[in-house]
Amino acid sequence: MVSVFVLLAIIGYLFFENNRASMKSAMKFEMMYQARNLSSDIAMKAMKNEENQDTLKPFNKITFLKNLKHCRFDAGYYDKDKKPIYTEISDVTRFNTDFFIKNKKCYTVAEDVSQHLGVRYIVLKENDLAKSLDDLRVKIIGYLVFSFILMGVVGYFLGRLFLQPVREQIESLDKFISDTTHELNTPISAILMTIQSLKNVEPKKMKRLEASAKRLSTMYGSLTYRLEGGVEASEDLCLAGIVKQRVEFIKELIDSKRLDIALDLEPTKIHMPKRSVYRLIDNLISNAIKYSDVGDTITVRLKNRVLEVEDTGIGIDDKMQEDIFRRYYRAGDERGGFGIGLSIVLSICKKYKIKLGLVSKKGEGSTFKLTFPKINMI
Repeated sequence: MVSVFVLLAIIGYLFFENNRASMKSAMKFEMMYQARNLSSDIAMKAMKNEENQDTLKPFNKITFLKNLKHCRFDAGYYDKDKKPIYTEISDVTRFNTDFFIKNKKCYTVAEDVSQHLGVRYIVLKENDLAKSLDDLRVKIIGYLVFSFILMGVVGYFLGRLFLQPVREQIESLDKFISDTTHELNTPISAILMTIQSLKNVEPKKMKRLEASAKRLSTMYGSLTYRLEGGVEASEDLCLAGIVKQRVEFIKELIDSKRLDIALDLEPTKIHMPKRSVYRLIDNLISNAIKYSDVGDTITVRLKNRVLEVEDTGIGIDDKMQEDIFRRYYRAGDERGGFGIGLSIVLSICKKYKIKLGLVSKKGEGSTFKLTFPKINMI
């Protein structure tokens, strides 16, 4: 729409300039033509006076010049010293230019070297060109706005018409994803419950199975977060307790990569929905696990209402740090993931006014910092 408006504006400007030049040229021709006619009338009158000098009644030159004008322009008649003989114009300062524009008024000067009736210069002044140009400008702007609105309306309905099949496919795909994702909850819950009831299974296999099931559960939580339409009520929570709980929940994931995790938590009260806090903690720790190598360390600190999740993994390149919070963006394909975890973290932080920070260096690890706002104590 912007490009269309610019194109229409350029066309309108060129049209206006072309018409202004045409109107100016037509005005110049008309005024010079009328000035020559007046000069011819004065010459004819002067010749008649010379031929019938003895029989004519006393001749009043001022009255003749006053009644001479037969055009729509103001007229002025000046002698060889450029002094007015009779004039309807009060601001003539140039007599050496046959046509000029001053203060949006057009002037033409016709010189009669014969000086019939003592008139050396005939000056005509036009007062309507500026108004005509203003009217033309208003019309062009009006047509421009009307065309832009018309094209916008037509474009909108054509866009809706042409994109309707695409929109239907997207809605169908969204519904399929929503239904499929929600259906995942039942088998995941069944797997977790079955794992707890299994006996006579090697501990190593059990931990691997439980880690995989909990990874599926965490992924399910991230996928369903944006599909949940309800608004969850906020409540007073102990952030340190929730961090411990979520770390314990994904302990098998941490152990499966033989990672060390260190907790340094001080009691901190926050006011948020519990499930949103779960999403924050799960996604940050899962992200640290995903981008850490075997044997690395993850440190979770909570002090002065600042939660830090630090890993000693692969780190994030400076050029990528601005993009990692975009939905579906992944820093690399080798570590898997859907590219939605950090997007969810960012959306929750914006919603609950949590300041989100990142310090990272390629090859040395990353630290995500969440600064929680203070809550009003009643």
